[in-house]
Order: sequence, then structure tokens, then C-alpha cells
Amino acid sequence: MATSNARGNAQSVAGNIGEEASPPTTAAKPRRGGWTTAPFILATVAGLTLAAGGWLNNLIVFLIQQFNIKSIDAAQVSNVVSGATNFFPIIAAVLADSFLGCFTIIWISSLISLLGLILLVLTVTIHGLKPTNCTGATTTCDTPSATQYAVLFTALSLVSIGLGGSRFTLATMGANQFTKLDHQSTYFNWYFFALYFSSFISATGIVYVQDNVSWAWGFGICIAGNVAGLALFLAGKRYYYCQDKIQGSPFTSLLRVAVASFRKRKLNISSDQGAECYYNGDDGVKGGITAAAPPTNSFRVLNRAALKTEEDIEPARSSPWKLCTVQQVEDLKTLIKILPLWSTSIILATPIGIQISLTVLQALATDRHVSGSGFQIPAGSIFVFSLISTALCTSLANHTLWPLWRKLTAGGGRRTNNIPTPTPLQQIGIGHVFNIASMAVSALVESKRRGGGPRHVMSVLWLVPQMVIVGIGEGFHFPGQVALYYQEFPDSLKSFSTAMVALLIAVAFYLSTAVIDFVRRVTVWLPDDINQGRLDYVYWVMVVLGVFNFGYYLVCSCLYKYKSVGVVEEDESS
Repeated sequence: MATSNARGNAQSVAGNIGEEASPPTTAAKPRRGGWTTAPFILATVAGLTLAAGGWLNNLIVFLIQQFNIKSIDAAQVSNVVSGATNFFPIIAAVLADSFLGCFTIIWISSLISLLGLILLVLTVTIHGLKPTNCTGATTTCDTPSATQYAVLFTALSLVSIGLGGSRFTLATMGANQFTKLDHQSTYFNWYFFALYFSSFISATGIVYVQDNVSWAWGFGICIAGNVAGLALFLAGKRYYYCQDKIQGSPFTSLLRVAVASFRKRKLNISSDQGAECYYNGDDGVKGGITAAAPPTNSFRVLNRAALKTEEDIEPARSSPWKLCTVQQVEDLKTLIKILPLWSTSIILATPIGIQISLTVLQALATDRHVSGSGFQIPAGSIFVFSLISTALCTSLANHTLWPLWRKLTAGGGRRTNNIPTPTPLQQIGIGHVFNIASMAVSALVESKRRGGGPRHVMSVLWLVPQMVIVGIGEGFHFPGQVALYYQEFPDSLKSFSTAMVALLIAVAFYLSTAVIDFVRRVTVWLPDDINQGRLDYVYWVMVVLGVFNFGYYLVCSCLYKYKSVGVVEEDESS
């Protein structure tokens, strides 16, 4: 989740391959969809990612240096903003599916992001929109006024909404332009290349400009990237395939099951009730087919939603809020069954959210000069090492490690429920181990940094190992989560399944904010001057939390049964 907004969520959209209808081609109209649209969409991805990374990667430093916000408070604000950028894709997906469509959501989100970036530029160019900068001679710094806070948080809200609204939707819309799975897979390879490359540029080049030239120029480059991305996206409008029919939100059917089962809570359910007692389609309401199968026995309380009554059989009195299909009931059950595993991923991602913010503060307290030269690594660029390690790990795993693993296990006859290893659950488990190791390394490095004393400032390169290890862990557990959710969710919830990763990251960032606040209230480990605190204790607590969560994950994964056996091979292209 380090540089999570440029990586973890990008991986989660890969599950959208093949969900939409094929782009139509007619002789009377120019061909829509296909590779003609790829340059426009990929350029948009690059431009918007460049713009987003430019303000998000260096947000903590910006808040400390330009708004005199204390270090831990700045880290908390950054976590809240990161959580918002991962929560808004859920809202954008619902709006795209139910009301507006992908194209409208993307251009509106890009425009909102542009407005937020303009406000950020104004905060660093107009004197009255930010407090006076602190100097080394002053012991106290001016705090932002209510107006300055209002402008700042309005700008951050706008850029967060814009980033969250465009990122997932761009990936989905791009995949919808192709009719063949291999073309969609190739598109996603280019999509990830554009996203990773632009993320690298923003985490290094733009952050360097902000630290060494000016914040106005840095945010100005972000505006240029946003404008270019939006303009190129609109330029390709006549080539895009856009689905004419709005599908509707999958949340509606889930809510109907809950409402219907509550309204029928007084009905008795028995094992003697056969398939004919349950509604499998338009069998009784509109004179369609006969019911085929009863619902499963798990979470039997929900079966009442599909149980037919005399009132349901009468067309004039029937309602989808009182009678649901067996498939709708089973869809909700699937979501409930996977929630325990999903909760373990929240606890897995929470320490990463804490590590992201604290590592920036550690970088600010280290010697960031390279080999005694005048070049200084920006604190906000420390995450680029995690980004690179995740990219390399994902590539090596997909093209070398997993094929070798499957060949060896197949040769030895080792199988897990007839599913060739590694399964998604196994990949996630490996990610847990690396995540715990990263927190332990972070604690050891922080102990060394504090033990050096004021005369010996530790090099920032000591922070690289923990970033590399956590990046490797993300290369395992995030793709594993995408594969698990996309593989196990029913067809009606496929789009929501890929958004589960974004939602868990959002919850994890908010939870990390709550954890840091709790630690500050009950301990003295996190003062505003981290040299006077004990960040290493915080990391050790995360190690303990990770170990307990790993045990919880092992229990959940052992009890979980895959919905379909032998389907992993179909998901390898993701």
C-alpha cells in the first residue's frame, strides 16, 4: 500500500477484464473501441497519475513546511486523504453503473481534480492563503487561520474526489474497448506500464521540483498533466465504445434481500421445503419458468427472502422488496462468507498505512544527501523504492516464480483442493509474512537511528530495506486479493469484487489514523519531534498485531471453501 494510490488499486482493477459487452462495429458509423482508443485512454492515465502523484506523494512535507502543521498531525491528514482517494472509487463505480456511465464520470472527476490543483497553486502563491513560513530563529510558528484551513481542505477534498473518481473508471472503460481477452490482457499490461511510469516520474521529478525549486512550479506541473490528460481523453470521445444501457447498482439487489428477509422474519423455514417453495425467476410472478433449486443451508435466515407466499404469487401485490430470487440470496451469502478474509486484509493494510506516514517523518530526520554530494533525496520520494520492488516482484512472480512453482508441485502431485498452487489464499499468506518482516525491520532501523545520537545523523538509505520488503509483500498479497475476490464473487457482483480492494485500503487508512491517535493519547511514543519519541515501539506493536492477524488469517483461510474448484487457471491472465 505504500504509494498505494498508484499501485495497490491499479492492480485491483485488473479483475474487470471481460465484464462488459463487446464493442459494436457498424458500416455506417466509424469503428468504436479497439486499439484506436488505447492511446487516448493510456495518455489520460499517465497525465492524471502524474498530477495525482505530484501532490499526494509529498503531502506530509507540504503540510509541515507550508502550513506549519505539526509532523504527526500532518501524517494524520495524509492518512485521511489517502483513505478518501480509495473510498471515492466505490461511489464513482456506483454512479457509473447506475446513472452516468464511465465517460461522464471520468471527465467530471478530471475537471474536479483540476479545480483542486488550481486551489493548491493559489495557496502557495497568494500570501494570505497560508501562514508565514517558519524560520530557524523562531521557536513558535504561526498556525493557519480558519480561512486558510478552509481553502486547504477544500483543495484536498477536490483533488481526492477527482483522483478517486477517475482511477478505477479509466481502467474499466479501457478494458471495455476490447472484445478479446488477450487484447484486454495486453491493454492492462500497457495500463500498468503507464501508471507505474508516471507514478515514478511524479514521485521523483515533481517531488524534487517541489523541494528544490518551488511548490508553485511543482503544482503547476501537476496542473499541466491534468489538463493534458483531460484534453486527450475528450479528444478521443468519438472513438470510444460507451455502453448505452446503464446496468444498475448491485447494492440494490443485496439490500432487497435484507429487506425481504426482515419483512418475512415470522415465516417458518424447514428442511422439508423443496425447490418449488422458492423463487428462482419469473416462475410465479409473471408466469415464467419453474423453480430449479432451493437456497443453501448457510445463513438460513436469508432464505426467507426467496420463500414464496400467496401474496407473492399475485402479480398486483408482488414486489422485489418482498420476494427475491434464490440467486440474489446466494449472492449476499457469498459476500458475507468472504467478509472474514476481507477483514484480515484490512488489518494487514493498516500497519502499512502507519508505516507510510511515519517513514516520511523518519526521512526528514535523516541525512538525505547521496554519497556526500549536493544532491538530496526528497523525503516524499522514499516510496519509490517500494514502488519499484512491487513492480519487479509482480513481474518476476507472474513470469518466473509461479510457473516454476506450478511445474514443481504438479510434478510432485501436490494439489490443494484440485487447484494448482499457488492459490490466491497462499499468495495473500506470503504477503502477510513479508509485511510482518517489514515492520520488524522498520523497528530495528528506527532503534539504530535513535541510538546514533545528535552528532551522527543516519543516512536515509537505511530506510530503503523496509520499503523494499513491504513492496515485495504487496506484490504478493494485493494481486492475491484481486484474484480471490474476482474468482469467488458471483457474476452480478464482479465489478464490486474488484472494488473491495480499494474499500479495504480506504478503511485501513482511516483505521491507521485512529491507531496513531490512540497511541498519542495513551503513550508518549509519538511526540511532534520524533527524536524525542519511540517510533520503534510503534513498529513493534505493529509486528505483534501482524502476527495475531496472520493467525486469524490462517484460521479463516483454512475454514474457507472455494466456490468453484479448478478455476484458478482461468484467472492467471489477470
